[in-house]
Amino acid sequence: MKIAIAASGDNKESLIDPRFGRCPFFALVETETDQLEFVENEATQAFRGAGISAAQLVVDKGAEAIVSGNLGPKAAQVLTQAGIKLFLGITDLTIEQVMEKLKKGELKESDPDNFVGMGSGKQGDES
Repeated sequence: MKIAIAASGDNKESLIDPRFGRCPFFALVETETDQLEFVENEATQAFRGAGISAAQLVVDKGAEAIVSGNLGPKAAQVLTQAGIKLFLGITDLTIEQVMEKLKKGELKESDPDNFVGMGSGKQGDES
């Protein structure tokens, strides 16, 4: 599965960025091979519509799921219509820690109706 993680930087030690649409990078992880690619999020400079642009970017990159702290309603609509799974409310973890939790099945898929626009939980800190 290919997963897009909202990242504050472009390396494994970078923290998850709580903002989906305005995160500086997306870490694209292929869970079967641990292949990791960082893609700059050009939507960070958008006056408005950053969430939609970022959502379209991860859809275009073939992501099947996203991990982020927060997600706005318009981005959520684009992602759910594309059939992308959402793992939201996850903060204070590095990209590497998220990859480990994904491997172990420790992250729970979110119901977008419960998290859209909120993202205040710390689901990723359950261990």
